[in-house]
Amino acid sequence: MDGCLACDLMEGRISLPGGRAHETSRWVVEHCVGPLGLGTLIVKPKRHCVHVWELTLEESAELGPLLTAVADAVRSLLHPDQVYVCLWSRQGWTPGHIHFVLQPVGPEARSISPRPGPRLQAAMSDRGMKPSPDEVEALCARLRRVFEHSTKTVASGDTAPIR
Repeated sequence: MDGCLACDLMEGRISLPGGRAHETSRWVVEHCVGPLGLGTLIVKPKRHCVHVWELTLEESAELGPLLTAVADAVRSLLHPDQVYVCLWSRQGWTPGHIHFVLQPVGPEARSISPRPGPRLQAAMSDRGMKPSPDEVEALCARLRRVFEHSTKTVASGDTAPIR
């Protein structure tokens, strides 16, 4: 869908540092283009979808295992204390293409915000510092290797890292 940032990134109409880190038949995993830190990944449906209740049964069946696999891949590479998982689906005040944000968080986050969770994300957004394209490219290359070399078949026939 033209004018949708998520679709424009997915279709290559806007440059995406790192490219696709992983994909299944129904979902794409990309590095976040916003200021939420190195290793923050986006999991979004390949089709333009604005509401969780619009997900097909097949998309829903893939989602849980994929979120688990992506969080595990982030954990294995970056060793955070926690990986936040949250749904974002707005472009301004208009509902937009749903995407799940997986953000690694460790002790260094305290230097950005004294409070975790949404306040940390707000502070990072206010700060506006994005990782360099070179850092994102290198991390996404490492993520692709994790997904290529540590996989199992899930119900849909797609692959995800072994837990």
